Amino acid sequence: MTREYPKAPLVGVGVVVYNEQKKVILVRRGNDPSKGLWAIPGGNVEIGEQVHQTAIRELLEECNVHIEPYDLLGVVDLILKDNNGKIQYHYVLIEYLAKYVEGELKPRSDVSDAGWFAKEDLAGLDIPEVTLKILEKAFQKIG
Repeated sequence: MTREYPKAPLVGVGVVVYNEQKKVILVRRGNDPSKGLWAIPGGNVEIGEQVHQTAIRELLEECNVHIEPYDLLGVVDLILKDNNGKIQYHYVLIEYLAKYVEGELKPRSDVSDAGWFAKEDLAGLDIPEVTLKILEKAFQKIG
């Protein structure tokens, strides 16, 4: 199925990964939608793949880290329209909370940058409002 102008919504998984210092991984998107913005890492569910497997695979592909997903943060609709009002992208995103296990964080795949960020670091980043809401929920859970 095509990502742009899909006939049905695509299912994706986002993962808020945190470490012992209570910092989370954010990535700068390398492709549309949201190219150049800071985001929660993740990607589309593949046929036959369970959503927790998507979370594990995507973090390894995008960030070179191994994780342990353990809690559901929520489900988010991402619907972006083009200049003519036609739906260009439509994702249903399942957002997980996960513990960092191992690996050296480095951007890979469709990510142009990646880093560890504390809650107080978020104010200076270009992050969509829907992403900030998920991050706020995650920071409440990790304390």
